[in-house]
Amino acid sequence: MPFFSLARAPGTILALSALLALQACTTPRDAGRLEIDTSIDARSQGSRVKFVVLHYTVSDSARALGTLSQGEVSSHYLVTDSDPPRVYRLVDESQAAWHAGRSEWQGYSWLNRTSIGIEIVNRGPMGAAPDGTPLWQPYDAAQIRAVKALLRDIVARHGIAPEDIVGHSDIAPLRKQDPGPLFPWKELAQEGFGRWYDESVAQALAERFIQQGLPDAAWVQQQLARLGYGVPQTGEFDQQTRTTLAAFQMHYRPARYDGDLDPQTAAILAALLAATPDAD
Repeated sequence: MPFFSLARAPGTILALSALLALQACTTPRDAGRLEIDTSIDARSQGSRVKFVVLHYTVSDSARALGTLSQGEVSSHYLVTDSDPPRVYRLVDESQAAWHAGRSEWQGYSWLNRTSIGIEIVNRGPMGAAPDGTPLWQPYDAAQIRAVKALLRDIVARHGIAPEDIVGHSDIAPLRKQDPGPLFPWKELAQEGFGRWYDESVAQALAERFIQQGLPDAAWVQQQLARLGYGVPQTGEFDQQTRTTLAAFQMHYRPARYDGDLDPQTAAILAALLAATPDAD
């Protein structure tokens, strides 16, 4: 049998090359493969993240890490109380973390889908003083600086409005109290992380309410709803309204959060709305 040499048959080499290339394009491994062109980026788009929700852990760092990474709840970030504080990212921001639960804010419900959750290591309630006054664990200054730095980064990337940086107690007032009355909301708001009110306006409004009397329950419910709280419009000072009002007080008037309407609480409500003309 004569010896066949590819080196002596250049035409044969070209034919074989073409056949191999065709087979490579039609192998089952590539069948059904979808190629997506990402060269064009639409101008009309925005982040899926609309809110940041702040929590306390009611436990130390080790237990919180275990619960948030291995349990049935989670958060995007955990800020420890170590020196210096350490910030853990436990859930990628592209994913939903199970931190908000049944919740409502600005007409949105079940905020896990639209929020970033930040857990802060803090024991929260620590019993009561001899006179019955509730005691709460203070937040460490370095820890709050770490929270601010984290918020600054998140807000810049997602364009989150100040009024949409809230506490768990704001979005779930019937179930939650975190981050509690010692969380420095005013300090954060002064740097753009949260909403606050003009205190001189609130003082003038409080004097007016003292002279003219307090508004009714329907007014309170309407103002809370305009600020973002999920509260039924019953026209009555029912338990749900009082509990929601207590959550509002814990955020904006933490010296007293009993759910009773007084001139100062009514004034803060009105002052916040005066500073938020687009609230509806």
